[in-house]
Amino acid sequence: MKKIFFWIFTGVSFITSAQSYTSYFTGNPVNSDSIPIGGICMMGGATEDDNAMKWFLKRANGGDVLVLRTDNSNGYNSYMFNLGPAVNSVETIVCNNPTASYQSYVKHKIMNAEAIWFAGGDQWDYVSYWRNTPVDSLVNDAIQNRHIVVGGTSAGMAILGKFYYTAKNGSVTSAAALANPYNGEVTVDSLGFIKIKYLSDVITDTHYDNPDRRGRHIVFLARILTDYGVVGKGIACDEYTAVCIDTNGLASVYGHYPAYDDNAYFIQPNCELPRMAPEACLPGTKLNWNLGGKALKVYNVKGTTSGINTFDLSDWETGHGGVWQNWYVATGTLFDTIGSKINCIPLVIHNSGISCTIHVYPNPCRERVKIEAEKMKILEISMLNSNGDIVRSLKNVNSSSTSFNVNTLASGLYLLRIQTDDGMISRKFIVE
Repeated sequence: MKKIFFWIFTGVSFITSAQSYTSYFTGNPVNSDSIPIGGICMMGGATEDDNAMKWFLKRANGGDVLVLRTDNSNGYNSYMFNLGPAVNSVETIVCNNPTASYQSYVKHKIMNAEAIWFAGGDQWDYVSYWRNTPVDSLVNDAIQNRHIVVGGTSAGMAILGKFYYTAKNGSVTSAAALANPYNGEVTVDSLGFIKIKYLSDVITDTHYDNPDRRGRHIVFLARILTDYGVVGKGIACDEYTAVCIDTNGLASVYGHYPAYDDNAYFIQPNCELPRMAPEACLPGTKLNWNLGGKALKVYNVKGTTSGINTFDLSDWETGHGGVWQNWYVATGTLFDTIGSKINCIPLVIHNSGISCTIHVYPNPCRERVKIEAEKMKILEISMLNSNGDIVRSLKNVNSSSTSFNVNTLASGLYLLRIQTDDGMISRKFIVE
């Protein structure tokens, strides 16, 4: 493929053009052998937060930074290279079409980066250009095996969770999503894309304060639970706010509070309730996820210049400097109230006064667990781990007995929530 090289007279920058991609380079052309520190940096979509970006660059550990995008040009190069801490180089590659994902030059640069930043843009371009291509494969390898630091803003943040809003059919507003959770613009995907440890059950959203995107984000979580049977979690940033997550899962929130009202939100279905699913998440019907005004637990954190306020993603319970809220949706309208700290451990047991009529065996178990009910029917079963995540679910059982395999689950304590035609029963269960 023909390439044309232009050298900037400063001696630190050059631009490479190609049919399927454009490259802008600043810094030392000799590849760095630095060992990155790892981590994740996510920004809400307006002007970059300098302190959070410094956190990101520091974790590149003097190495090479690669910016990936599908439009625009080299706006990050000078900013990142001169902001500090010092890095060896900054290169922006603009993928002009999907074939760029297969170019040797693009693959080589991903393989040699110590930090990768996904710029803002159109997240459907990112998904359609990069998913199931060498780009996502090499990025995931770099995250998991070379422990690079990764981050993004706006659309670049939107693609970092295990679940992601693709915007394939255009951007949906909170009002439209709450009025119909199956609106054609509510496109929530779970196909493998970017794989990051602490975002394995997360869907993100950005520009949270302009416009208000809380409602649509809650619809995304309702769809994940309804469609996939997964208790997903949400991380969101206001426009000038950033969340930086270290390798232990501690999320620090950057912004300019109290000068500005910069917020991050950590959202999860309320594991304290006997049933977490929405009362109504149906096509053409307003979302109803009320559950007594406590459907979702939210930790609201103000972003500061020092990033002193934190939330621990290793347990999704421990926070510093934030406040707990309850969020709920009543017939398509989102409400929030003052809440209390979530308490998933120890697991709450709801027995409905009929605990003696359910038998779970063998317990402990390593292969296949059996559940039998006396004088009632089992309607559905959810199996939760100690974080309150649903790891197994059986729906439409309609029988007095059933069974399922647990041989792929990690050893530990689990909770079985068994919905019968006579009430909800919970049982603690141990996988050996």
